[in-house]
Amino acid sequence: MKSERLLSLDVLRGITIVGMILVNNPGTWESIYAPLRHAEWNGLTPTDLVFPFFMFIMGVSMSFALSRFDHHFSRSFVTKLLRRTVILFLLGVFLSWFSLVCFGVEHPLEHIRILGVLQRLALAYCFGSLLIMSVRRPVNLAWISGILLIGYYVLLMLGNGFDLSEQNVIAVTDRWIFGENHMYREWLPDGSRIFFDPEGLLSTLPCIAQVIIGYFCGNILREKTEIQHRLLQISILGIILLFAGLLFSYGCPLNKKVWSPTFVLVTCGFASLFLVFLTWLIDIKKQQKWGYAFHVFGTNPLFIYVVAGVLATVLAVIPVGDTSLQGKIYQSIVAVFRDAYLASLIYGLLFIGFNYLIVLVLYKKRIFIKI
Repeated sequence: MKSERLLSLDVLRGITIVGMILVNNPGTWESIYAPLRHAEWNGLTPTDLVFPFFMFIMGVSMSFALSRFDHHFSRSFVTKLLRRTVILFLLGVFLSWFSLVCFGVEHPLEHIRILGVLQRLALAYCFGSLLIMSVRRPVNLAWISGILLIGYYVLLMLGNGFDLSEQNVIAVTDRWIFGENHMYREWLPDGSRIFFDPEGLLSTLPCIAQVIIGYFCGNILREKTEIQHRLLQISILGIILLFAGLLFSYGCPLNKKVWSPTFVLVTCGFASLFLVFLTWLIDIKKQQKWGYAFHVFGTNPLFIYVVAGVLATVLAVIPVGDTSLQGKIYQSIVAVFRDAYLASLIYGLLFIGFNYLIVLVLYKKRIFIKI
């Protein structure tokens, strides 16, 4: 069942990476359907599920990958951990630098955004792996995850953590460590901007717990019991996480931009149940053809995420008349469909289609780029 389970995981990973690329690449940011927007602050939209799903999947995958080391710090483990952490982090920094250079920002090194999506994945992977390898008893790992979430909630409560302002402890921490020039500027509802990073350093703490929860689900998948029994266990865990997160959200709002503890619980709950559904559909019912494209995306997920980021920047800076190549393509779609929202979505889907051709070539040649 190992390879079959990994097929399910690849499909889920592919669905998630497609979602990440889609929500990052509309035809225009002015015309986006509501489900494809992030919540402005508190709340949850389908778009808010995409990144935490990938974080959860990374934890599931770590269960398979780290099992080979049997909780022993070997030279090969440390080398792999450091190499992957550094590569992921630097790729994230590169995307920021590349965008600044392409848009003609002077002295780009002085304005590089230090943190971001790939950087958060790198840090969560690194510290999650270290905890998993250091703590042998699963119950102790569960306690550590709980302490992380509770401790982070206390920090949020004491440090204006649920206020969208520069006095938020997350913004204060990033400003103190990195400086404003290296921070993201978040949009406010009135159209103004403040220095607040939705992938802040402090808000990466609960992501470690997210990875560990995914690791627990991966451990369940690796058990040698009947597949139905394993899926039942993950379903029960997912339901508990989902209802606990929704219940506690009355005192701790669901909030992606601070990655609140309830956001961790709810998104892990949804991800667990979605993993169960896909495993049932693919492994038990053998309905696999529909997921082929997602499986292809899921075999080179981080590589195509980086490629998509570079491609999106290039399309946005190549001049075509009085607009960019991206703008020209979008205007052509609008001219046909006469609906800005639909045209924006179609552009995103065409962009995904182009990226699919890239990963399809790699897949056909059995080239899997590990990042």
